[in-house]
Amino acid sequence: MKIIPRDIPPRAAWALEQAGVHPLLARLYAARGVLGKDELDDGLARLLPPAGMRGLAQASVLLADAIAGDRKLCIVADYDCDGATACAVAVRGLRLLGAKHVDYLVPDRVIDGYGLTPPIARRVKQRGADVLITVDNGIASVEGVATANELGLQVLVTDHHLPGAQLPDAAVIVNPNHPECGFESKSIAGVGVMFYVLLALRSELRQRGVFDAQTQPKLDALLPLVALGTVADVVKLDANNRRLVAQGLKRIRAGAMPCGLASLFAAAARKHAMATTFDFGFALGPRINAAGRMSDMTLGIECLMTDDAARGDELAKQLDAINRERREVEGDMREQAMEIVDTLFDEGEEPPPAICVFDPDFHEGVVGIVASRVKDKLHRPTFVFAASQAPGKEHELKGSGRSIPGFHLRDALDLVAKRHPGVLLRFGGHAMAAGCTVPEDQLDVFENALTQVAHEWLDAATLKRSLATDGPLAPEYRRADLVDTLHHEVWGQGFAPPVFSEEVEVISQRLVGDKHLQLKLKHQGQPVDGIWFGRTEPLPARVTLAFRLDADEWQGVRRVRFLVEGADEQA
Repeated sequence: MKIIPRDIPPRAAWALEQAGVHPLLARLYAARGVLGKDELDDGLARLLPPAGMRGLAQASVLLADAIAGDRKLCIVADYDCDGATACAVAVRGLRLLGAKHVDYLVPDRVIDGYGLTPPIARRVKQRGADVLITVDNGIASVEGVATANELGLQVLVTDHHLPGAQLPDAAVIVNPNHPECGFESKSIAGVGVMFYVLLALRSELRQRGVFDAQTQPKLDALLPLVALGTVADVVKLDANNRRLVAQGLKRIRAGAMPCGLASLFAAAARKHAMATTFDFGFALGPRINAAGRMSDMTLGIECLMTDDAARGDELAKQLDAINRERREVEGDMREQAMEIVDTLFDEGEEPPPAICVFDPDFHEGVVGIVASRVKDKLHRPTFVFAASQAPGKEHELKGSGRSIPGFHLRDALDLVAKRHPGVLLRFGGHAMAAGCTVPEDQLDVFENALTQVAHEWLDAATLKRSLATDGPLAPEYRRADLVDTLHHEVWGQGFAPPVFSEEVEVISQRLVGDKHLQLKLKHQGQPVDGIWFGRTEPLPARVTLAFRLDADEWQGVRRVRFLVEGADEQA
């Protein structure tokens, strides 16, 4: 690994410090492109106005007319955390704004596959719906929307994924990544798009005199769900997304959240009063996602929608149990995948520029997580495939991919599809994560085609693992209260949590649990504990480490420790 200190623009850091920002935070923010304190204002008034998002005005009229006409609405959600939170936000928000008949349906990952398909449209019609609203999906559902139209359903697509060559013929499309949409935050999650739809609908209802500024329902109660879905979907935390997340965190820390969310914190043994983005990404999000991967995402959505605390506790415990099962399945699959990967290249050789792994026993609900683990280990774009369990699709393989910086996964799939028609039955996604379906007898063709694209797009520098850091940590900042200050901020994708780096002395080291390296270090002349999770190889006496700050408690005393992220091989 090569450790690369971030550039810290001195003028920006100085301006932030002069504006009253803590010197350490000023340096961290400046390195992440923040130029002035006003950019750190996370107030609701600083959110991008809904007027900038294409289709919102038409969507608000469609929904306001539907509510006025007492029509039946049905939400079609995706089966991940973004889809689940978007569904809960949609149902809760529409009911707040006066809709009396709001139902939802979430496709089964195995049987239905992704998105609004023709069979899903027919099921929505059978439920008696008049209006079909997609959340976190729909922009690629050309056939599904066409079927819904034929059945007489009015379709509103709300999505954030990149559109394909053909757009669905929906009554209204709200998607910041629509080619004609000028909304500044292209990174907003599906749950964020739905929240904006509700803001626009409330405005439309206010103009119609349904309520005024004093009597209108407050939508800020939905922000904890918006924050969870935004972080869990690993979208870039641009300024607008950071404000949405910050607002949600403030409410959660104050205890103002749906009771099912409070139950999830308890099930994950996390304290909501000290909630962080880390909790969303590594504790709550995985428990919601586990339902969609291993069981039925209805469990996750019901947990987020219930207003019964006892029911919330029961559902959160079920989700926790499903997540434990997911971890067991993932662990076995990861071992199998690594064994397969080891056969792809000889010891001492560089791995191929792209990795494809398939085993008939793989569980299709966990392939994305395993792809992420392989990608992390080898620093290569990775696809992991499982055999489809859907009736009539036994000869299809479902793959999930994860990428590295510099390799746009969805664009790569698009190029493979153009060069090899018929190899990809379906595909979609983002730069860093994508999914696809291939005929089983075409897997070798797909693997060779993806490897060829990787050869063309990736150079030696891109294939070399690197870690951007915030440079040395001044010894006066090695304090538990500053650890709390850092954890309190909004960090995540595109706004990386602080990682420091410098040369330290290794006083002692030993393995704990046979897979973690526990360290006693000397940092700028002072002793400090450290741990490197997943590291078994010993370190030299002096080494340049990249580390995050953490605080652990022992006998009532809180002490700073370093969570090691990597060592500089160039040192």
